[in-house]
Amino acid sequence: MRNAPFRFEGFVLRSGRKYESICPDLDVASFGKTPADARRSLLEACRLHVESAIECNLPYLRPMPPDDHPLREEPSRIVERFMVKIEIAVRAHA
Repeated sequence: MRNAPFRFEGFVLRSGRKYESICPDLDVASFGKTPADARRSLLEACRLHVESAIECNLPYLRPMPPDDHPLREEPSRIVERFMVKIEIAVRAHA
């Protein structure tokens, strides 16, 4: 068994009193009451998305449209920029 790390960029954005989190490479989003909650929620959502896509033999990459990217949309709302790192155990069968 081998761990295969996946790395993507993530953002936490301020949205009123809450925080949104988004991974543009996967077009996966989540939210939380604090930036740390939003980041944790996004990490879990991205992990589940990648695992599910691999199990169903579907592409896991589905980038969001460039016009919707947080750096282009409203850079002033960005609270945090971080790396989403997902490690999945992969088994190969012959």
